[in-house]
Amino acid sequence: MSGAARLRARIEEGRILVVPGVYDGLSARIATAAGFEAIYCSGGAVARSTGMPDLGLLSMSEVLARLREVVDSTELPVIADADTGYGNALNVVRTVREFERMGAAAIHLEDQVAPKKCGHYSGQQLISAEEMVQKLRAALDTRREMLIVARTDARGHAGLAEAIRRGRLYADAGADLIFIEAPTSREEIETIASSFSEEPLLINMFEGGRTPLIPATELEKMGYRLVIVPSDLQRAAIRAMQVTAEALFRDGSSSAVRERLAPFAARDAIVDLAGWTDLDSRYAEADSPRAQPPGD
Repeated sequence: MSGAARLRARIEEGRILVVPGVYDGLSARIATAAGFEAIYCSGGAVARSTGMPDLGLLSMSEVLARLREVVDSTELPVIADADTGYGNALNVVRTVREFERMGAAAIHLEDQVAPKKCGHYSGQQLISAEEMVQKLRAALDTRREMLIVARTDARGHAGLAEAIRRGRLYADAGADLIFIEAPTSREEIETIASSFSEEPLLINMFEGGRTPLIPATELEKMGYRLVIVPSDLQRAAIRAMQVTAEALFRDGSSSAVRERLAPFAARDAIVDLAGWTDLDSRYAEADSPRAQPPGD
């Protein structure tokens, strides 16, 4: 089965799926090794890994290059952040083609004005719901198999009622999952869930965001089917690098934090050094027939 088919089947089981955010090949391998069933290529995490904030500053080509690393590093279905689709409905057509060609099992598109902002920042601006419906239609008409997630950022800009209204319009347009970003209380999370009877719901949860953390088992009972955790792996890596950099600068070595470092062998195992070494041996010149000198 393709990644899209596996992801669709998993969502249809009705059990909640928790998906960690990754941003490069290494983080994708780490998440895969941890046992997750799918991973999320987070636009915000990808942006920060380039030294940029999550303000829609990266081009589609830059994001696709990183998505390729992620897809090539795992057999898991990859859900990708496609921001606003990088323009209008015509741009969405190309976006869907390129993300699906790159191997994404699903993408989410949001109804912000481009360039977008992180959904947990302030100051987002929205396109009209009608324009977003047309962008979703373009995405659905273009995709071959990939799932299309409709995200609305209306909660922070126009209130919960408008966010739910837009979510219903996007569901009626045929979106595979509905993603209402940044509810601010348990009551709002429950209200969103009760407003959709059949449509699978996605929710964004991470430590320190606007949305309170709710256990996955409770979200499942409410009706949510997919939880993305976009930045926690990256934030853990940032803190670990800061601590190690401080020790290196202070002491001239990392001895003070050696217990926090991955062992040398573990570092190589996560990128399958042994597998590549075996390939190197298989194709080594010594194992190949000797080249014959040219005839007279």
